[in-house]
Amino acid sequence: MSRAVFLDRDGTLIEEKNYLHRPEDVEFYPGAFAALKKLQQAGLLLIVVTNQSGVGRGYFTLQDVAAVHQRMTSDCAREGVTLTHFYIAPEAPDQPSLVRKPSPQFLFDARDQFHVDLASSFMVGDKLIDLECGWNAGVKQSILVRTGYGREVERSAGDKLRRAFVAEGLAEAADHILG
Repeated sequence: MSRAVFLDRDGTLIEEKNYLHRPEDVEFYPGAFAALKKLQQAGLLLIVVTNQSGVGRGYFTLQDVAAVHQRMTSDCAREGVTLTHFYIAPEAPDQPSLVRKPSPQFLFDARDQFHVDLASSFMVGDKLIDLECGWNAGVKQSILVRTGYGREVERSAGDKLRRAFVAEGLAEAADHILG
C-alpha cells in the first residue's frame, strides 16, 4: 500500500486567484516545490483534489482546467516533482455531485486506483471542505494551511479545527507530515 498527500489546488499549492483558468496565471506559493519534493522523496504520492465550480457555472471549460494542470505539471517537472494525478469536480455547488469536496469519493478512487492506504495518508487544504474531505475518507490527519482562505477559516471555524493541524503553509505541512 502507498501513502499519499492529497492536496487542494487553489490557495494551497498555487495562489488563490478568482476562478483561475489561464495557465499563464499559475503561481506556486514560495517553498511549494521544495515541500513537494521532500514529500515525494519520502515516498508519498502527491494527488491533487480540486473543486472547479467555474466549469459548472459556465465561466470556463474542462479544457481550460486541463491546460492549467498541464502548466502545473510542467512547472513541477522542472523542479523534479511529479504530481501523481488530478481529480477534478467540475460541478457548481448547487449542482448534484458525488465527488465535490467534502465528499471523500476522490480519495476512495485514489485508494483503489493507486493502492493508497488512507489511514496513513494526509489531506492538505485551505478550506474546511478540504479538511472534511480527508476526515470523511478516514485519513490520518487533515491539515489546514494559512494560505489562500486558510487564515479566514482558522478565525471562523472555531472548534471544527480541533482535529486538524494548522500550518503556516505547505512547507510547514510537509515538515509536520514527515516529522
